[in-house]
Amino acid sequence: MPPQLLFDMSKIDLDKVVITKEQIEAVNPQRYEFQQLDNIIWYDKEKFLILGYKDLTENEFWIRGHIPGRPLMPAVMMVEAAAQLSSVFVKHVYELPGFIGFASIDEAKFRKPVSPGCRLYLLGHITVFKRRKYTCIVQGLVDDVMVFDTVVSGLNV
Repeated sequence: MPPQLLFDMSKIDLDKVVITKEQIEAVNPQRYEFQQLDNIIWYDKEKFLILGYKDLTENEFWIRGHIPGRPLMPAVMMVEAAAQLSSVFVKHVYELPGFIGFASIDEAKFRKPVSPGCRLYLLGHITVFKRRKYTCIVQGLVDDVMVFDTVVSGLNV
């Protein structure tokens, strides 16, 4: 059974963008195939909560080879999306200087497949925030169903 959602999305305007793809690019170095975050639509700086999304298209680089005839988003790309969400949070919202490197992943569970045509919502909650390291719980949802959850940590190097 999936864990409880980090926050109630029904009270959030899912059409509003508060951090654009261009602003994400200003703080996250990933480009081309490895950009796994399209926009941030809400955050609460005081409660350490954030909501973003990735729209999966027919042009994803992994479609051709990751289960031909039934393309599935690789679990590692879901984790990458989680890491990018948390990185944007600490770099853009909290203005943490320096380069944020991926430090660890814990407790990852992949519950349902994610395929092209889906919008993957990413809910994040920073649970530890220090100048050199942070930890973030991330949940992925498609059509109100939790498809994965994990804990990622980043390191300011």
